Amino acid sequence: MRKVLPFLAAIGLTLALTSTALANNVHLKGGPGAEPAFTDSGLTLTAAGELAGLGFGDVLVNLSAVANPTSTCTNNGGTQAAGQNPAPVTVTGSESIPASQLKNGNTPFSVTTNSPTTPIAGAPDCPNPNWTEDITDMAFTSAVITVDQPAGTLVLTVTCTFSSPTTNGAVAAGIVSCTSS
Repeated sequence: MRKVLPFLAAIGLTLALTSTALANNVHLKGGPGAEPAFTDSGLTLTAAGELAGLGFGDVLVNLSAVANPTSTCTNNGGTQAAGQNPAPVTVTGSESIPASQLKNGNTPFSVTTNSPTTPIAGAPDCPNPNWTEDITDMAFTSAVITVDQPAGTLVLTVTCTFSSPTTNGAVAAGIVSCTSS
């Protein structure tokens, strides 16, 4: 028994270090230039891809995206007018992936931002505060994906910019440029 305990302790330490090392190499599956796929659904942005190099444990994928909103102003009589170039809006979303869904350190992800808060309080881009300002579309200009494993331990950041703002539908890969760290 005395000879077995040090051996078991060594195996346990090796496994613990191996799982930590695996989590230090988290990346998007698909090679060095891999990028997530994006879809603009009007008021939300979805990022999808596959993660590799994960260790053991639950995964949290966060998405933060910046967009130029389009808005309309409506007065109390129901008359609508186009908004006056509202300030850029940031929206966020997250997806939790339980450890049981990881296969050999890999897992697909698909995370969607929440819609922006609308109507905009005080209607700052309308003729006066008595109007109602509603965001009707979002043209996304950038996105940041962060991956935590476990939650609170950042293991990957993917920062993406779009060379032209997105329009509704699948975002063409040719306008997406990402860096990972």
